[in-house]
Amino acid sequence: MNEVLHRTENGVSWITLNRPDAMNALTWDQREHIMTLLAEASADPAVRAVVITATGKGFCAGADLRGSPAPAGERVAGDVARMIRVGAQRFITSVMDCEKPVIAAVNGTAAGIGAHLAFACDLVLAADSARFIEVFVRRGLVPDGGGAYLLPRLVGPQKAKELMFFGDALPAADAERLGLVNRVVPADALAGTAREWAERLAQGPTRALALTKQLVNASLDGDRAAALAAEATAQEINMTTADANEGVASFIERRTPKYRGV
Repeated sequence: MNEVLHRTENGVSWITLNRPDAMNALTWDQREHIMTLLAEASADPAVRAVVITATGKGFCAGADLRGSPAPAGERVAGDVARMIRVGAQRFITSVMDCEKPVIAAVNGTAAGIGAHLAFACDLVLAADSARFIEVFVRRGLVPDGGGAYLLPRLVGPQKAKELMFFGDALPAADAERLGLVNRVVPADALAGTAREWAERLAQGPTRALALTKQLVNASLDGDRAAALAAEATAQEINMTTADANEGVASFIERRTPKYRGV
């Protein structure tokens, strides 16, 4: 069975986790495959948006540690930190650094790194049956995959600590209220809504969206001067694109712009 399904339609790269019997717990090989697909989406002009979703009742139950490479010899200091850097952290940052907008279509439970996978996406759609769980504390573990970086920026430090300290399941409606989810829809409308959003993005000014994504992601980590300098640089780069010229021309000519993603 292909554990990661992939297709490209109407400018959208669809990445689907496909281990429904395991609630789509992520293996090492799946993570590597998804990172490759995200890198290819960044480099392919024909891909202008990405959707990450899953089959079955679960979006992603976290990491399947049984699929991780076995350590060679006795573990020494630094091995765990290295494993986290090249594994969970590299995986989550590959989503954040993808040069195309990425939508999470969360069809069911998103736990552990599965929750962080959703939170790393640019937009999050969730079925009304979906749940988000910071499951690490239940196993006596520290959150990985950038969770302690992502959550405070999305919901603030106090709420992030509550979610991570208790590990309670957060229903989709509550996640939407907190700002973790953009929109909750009935389960049977999730795929259609994701397609509508993604194809709308795929018809937009792709390079402008990529630069906007970079600005927003960087804004929470730097000071005002750095943010404004980055904004000016992004404007300079974007004004060299055909889509920027088309956007200005269509405004002057009072017509709908036709963006080509270049």
